[in-house]
Amino acid sequence: MVHVDEQEAISASAVRTPSVRWGLAGLSLSMLLSSLGTSIANVGLPNLARAFDASFGQVQWIVLAYLLAITTLIVSVGRLSDIAGRRRLFLIGIVLFTAASLLCGVAPTLSLLIAARVVQGLGAAIMMALSMAFVGETVPKEKTGSAMGLLGTMSAIGTALGPSLGGVLISRLGWPAIFFVNVPLGCLALLLARRYLPVDRRAASADLGGFDKLGTLLLVLTLAAYALAMTIGRGHFSWLNIALLLAAAVGLGLFVVAETKATSPLIRLTMFRDAVLSTGLVLNAMVSTVMMATLVVGPFYLSRGLGLNEAAIGAVMSVGPMISALSGVLAGRMVDRWSASFIVVVGLMLMVAGSLALALIPALFGIAGYIAAVAVLSPGYQLFQAANNTAVMVDVSASERGVVSGMLNLARNLGLITGAAAMGAVFSFATASIDITTARAEAVANGMRVTFAVAAVLMMVAIAVAVVSRVRAR
Repeated sequence: MVHVDEQEAISASAVRTPSVRWGLAGLSLSMLLSSLGTSIANVGLPNLARAFDASFGQVQWIVLAYLLAITTLIVSVGRLSDIAGRRRLFLIGIVLFTAASLLCGVAPTLSLLIAARVVQGLGAAIMMALSMAFVGETVPKEKTGSAMGLLGTMSAIGTALGPSLGGVLISRLGWPAIFFVNVPLGCLALLLARRYLPVDRRAASADLGGFDKLGTLLLVLTLAAYALAMTIGRGHFSWLNIALLLAAAVGLGLFVVAETKATSPLIRLTMFRDAVLSTGLVLNAMVSTVMMATLVVGPFYLSRGLGLNEAAIGAVMSVGPMISALSGVLAGRMVDRWSASFIVVVGLMLMVAGSLALALIPALFGIAGYIAAVAVLSPGYQLFQAANNTAVMVDVSASERGVVSGMLNLARNLGLITGAAAMGAVFSFATASIDITTARAEAVANGMRVTFAVAAVLMMVAIAVAVVSRVRAR
């Protein structure tokens, strides 16, 4: 990974606008919209199934199509921004997201709605990747942690706000409203970005001949195969899942070969020699795997283990994202005050404590124990995210900020996808029940203990990886 030299730092300072806060507001709103696009659609699936007379498996593609588009394209759009210009592509991403949201709301068939969600996911991929990449050009280097913490806060707010906002909109205005709400917010994000983000320093006719088309195609197909292998079948592996995993493995091999021969590769493989980058990507995936366990296992435990109704489950499940939202900015300021590598370890230690608490305390104190454990886990996650993103992005050269930001987001998404399958499988195995939805409370409680005990061990391994990387860096 190339470090920013003195001349580049001077140039970057020159393009910073006086209204840094308004530029950061545009980036934050874009991050909120990207996360809102996932969480707000989940709550509308039952209504969409009735509206289109479709099965639950069919309407699940409304969510899956969005996530697949983000996962498969986020590295490619990050690299494209490095070549063609970050600001122009960011504005295009906002336009795509906003226009696709409008199309989702007026879609007459389920197929067209899913197609519009793919386009919306493409716009979200651009917004997510470039929001982080723009931080280096909009805020001073010493404030990078605070900016990353703010972006994490907005992502958490989008996740927490989605279910409640979606429920209100559907009950009063119908399901199209969960997509139409993005239109005015998208227009505001476009206005802020166009007015306050620094202009591209590349010529408007940037040469796209160096864009690695073969590498992009191979990476998209590989990631799509892996994501489908982890998501279809609802955790029950069949020959199709195995075939998709094999296809992903073959695709990865072909991608590596293609990148070694490309004159302008999508991802320079030598970048992974940088310990900060490679460690940051691995840790991001591991942490996301654990956080996904709270979303997969939590609802089952609250329902079957504690006997809560749907409204109570929704309220308890919103506690984690709300705590993350409240702690995000503070986490960023802590990163600016202390070293990012130190805060990474602190965040991981809190996640170990939170995972152990989820494994033990709810069985003793019920809902209060669950909320107390989440109140430890969530700030740990925000500390880790702000510190890890800062450590990776702070010294990346301007020519690689897009692709590195895309890789960070990709690692997070792959961790979420893997966590849904792997931690869900651990939970299912630990309950020793054929059908989790009808499992006894004792079996579900045991599954909860085992799953988060495994999560705690995984976070201990992550701490070891972080400490070893820090020692080697010294």
